[in-house]
Amino acid sequence: MTIENTLGLENTYASNLDGLFAPIDPAGFPHPELLLLNRSLATELGLAPDWLEAYGAALLSGSDVADGTRPIAQAYAGHQFGQFNPQLGDGRALLLGEVVDPRGRRFDLQLKGAGRTPFSRQGDGRAALDSALREYVVSEAMHALGVPTTRALAVVATGETVMRQRAAPGAVLTRVAASHIRIGTLEYFAARRDTDKLRRLIDYTLQRHYPDRTDTDNSARALLEAVAAAQGRLIARWMHIGFVHGVMNTDNVTLSGETIDYGPCAFMEAFDPNTVFSGIDQHGRYAYGNQPDIGAWNLARMAEALIELLAEESEAAIEIAKGALEIYGRTINAAWFEGMRAKLGLAEEREGDPELIQELLDWMKDNQADYTSTFRKLSVSLTDAAPAFDAPGFVAWDQKWRDRLGDTPLASVAQAMDAVNPLYIPRNHKVEEALDAALQGDLAPTRTLLEVVSQPFVAQPGRDTFAAPAPDAFGPYQTHCNT
Repeated sequence: MTIENTLGLENTYASNLDGLFAPIDPAGFPHPELLLLNRSLATELGLAPDWLEAYGAALLSGSDVADGTRPIAQAYAGHQFGQFNPQLGDGRALLLGEVVDPRGRRFDLQLKGAGRTPFSRQGDGRAALDSALREYVVSEAMHALGVPTTRALAVVATGETVMRQRAAPGAVLTRVAASHIRIGTLEYFAARRDTDKLRRLIDYTLQRHYPDRTDTDNSARALLEAVAAAQGRLIARWMHIGFVHGVMNTDNVTLSGETIDYGPCAFMEAFDPNTVFSGIDQHGRYAYGNQPDIGAWNLARMAEALIELLAEESEAAIEIAKGALEIYGRTINAAWFEGMRAKLGLAEEREGDPELIQELLDWMKDNQADYTSTFRKLSVSLTDAAPAFDAPGFVAWDQKWRDRLGDTPLASVAQAMDAVNPLYIPRNHKVEEALDAALQGDLAPTRTLLEVVSQPFVAQPGRDTFAAPAPDAFGPYQTHCNT
């Protein structure tokens, strides 16, 4: 059985969008070793886990290339921390091809860390083991939490050493995505005023991600409005779980509405809208509480890239762009309030709910309450018939909340809350413990952490420490891009 027949990779992106990528001949590595394989994901994709375990290391490191595939590095532009760069692209990643799963869904298989590309600039094209494992753990956690996300199929050790914040073993991550088309991909062609290729990209993206919107005489508008709604739903989900993306540049915003790029990301513990983890976000541009507004800013940049295709007259095009931003605003607000009501067990909307939610968040901020565990403590308190916290200001809020729940059976409310409020997230100190051990050759903590975060809503005996905030000795937490 050949690699080609086993994976069945297709190449519609490369076949339909010439000029938006560079062909790659991967350098490869002499002795790649498969460290982690996401067997359940492989099965979902219709791949053979046993075959990948035995033979996948060379393919999933770029050391061997399947017959008939066309490895490419994708080109894109992007606004990075507000500044436009017309030429970015995959500097340490290559697209192997696309796999169509048994349900007919198409996914990219991308290798991160497989070596230099024409877009590497001064980079080495490599990835460190700790960054690969971070993305594996956090993206799988996000998937288990019900957040649209890219996923990790495998991590392969390269046998090399790379230098980042510290020397680390090299690794290649196999990332699975609905696609890697970004706002920055549109910006790439718009910056070059290549209207023909921009139209082709729009039509391809609509067909791939929003086929129900292809019956239109204005593909650019259809795509902008679809992405606006998808991003509104996505960022609302980030806010529900305390996730801080850390680098919301337009080249990290997928048109499919999936979370992508888990470099300087982390989960907030003590609730504070100003929470920032990224070591390069010196001014808090991408702080937790800024994410909804940044989502709108990024969509405005998408609208600018499409502006000449939205309407013939500039005033009409601007009105269409404003309408798309309004769609985003309505979508994220509705999704956020719906999710927050669910987190508090409020089955239907009533007058006063926004104020009830905000009062709790204000109390949490003032008291540095742990965002994740607070909601689980609330559900426990319903069956205990006592407030979750005996603290100034909370008891009064708790009575308002119980009055709002009314005669609804509290046991059923608690059960509904526990179905949407995770007990386990990738706690930052637990992630670092696992990564430190992995750099010393011990993957057991990483495997345990993956088991825990893959079942975030159900109590797991003997794993209480995974639900607890970091100890004081852990100190302030800072993340890095590792590029």
